[in-house]
Amino acid sequence: MRHGFDLICAATGLLVLSPLFALIALAVKLNGGGGPVFYLQPRVGKNGREFYLIKFRTMVSDADRYGLLTVPEDRRVTFVGRFLRKHKLDELPQLINVLKGDMRLVGPRPEMKRYVDMFRSEYKVLLKDPPGITDPASLAYRHEEKMLKAECLEEHYVSQILPHKLRLSLEYSHRRTFFSDLKIVLQTLVGANVAECESSSTSASQQSSNAVSSKK
Repeated sequence: MRHGFDLICAATGLLVLSPLFALIALAVKLNGGGGPVFYLQPRVGKNGREFYLIKFRTMVSDADRYGLLTVPEDRRVTFVGRFLRKHKLDELPQLINVLKGDMRLVGPRPEMKRYVDMFRSEYKVLLKDPPGITDPASLAYRHEEKMLKAECLEEHYVSQILPHKLRLSLEYSHRRTFFSDLKIVLQTLVGANVAECESSSTSASQQSSNAVSSKK
């Protein structure tokens, strides 16, 4: 039932949003320095199988050479890219991933292999099913890049943010139903945070700040 619902929603979304896709593609081309419209990055999916996550490109070409994580006011992000990121429009092409079967609408966000390898036991459980576009962790960390500390970017992500996101995703995986998934999709569409996730995100951000401060 869930799989069929995801396919219908993805196909319908791609059809309805096709004019918007065309406008975004044109904007990316005009403002993106002549690079490709889409950004493809290897991510780990169900049972450890890798696939290419599809997004609208929001950075200058070859931005990955200067790091995989993004911080606030990152100079690699283009003017159009900043708008797309703010409104999460860069994520829309992932409906193609859903249609291909790489992802679902709801599930833990797919990560790069290097981070999956750091948390093998958690991902062994989470990736029994395909990853997703959104889940409670995605809602709680809707503005994740604003929480990252530029001075210790990856350390902060690996030691504070990712473990908490995984905990939220694991907790949800034990109680998820079709209707709870539907609620998550609706909350994602309206840009609303689940109250408990919002407070968890704030708490995580505060804990991260304290942890960073204690190391100085």
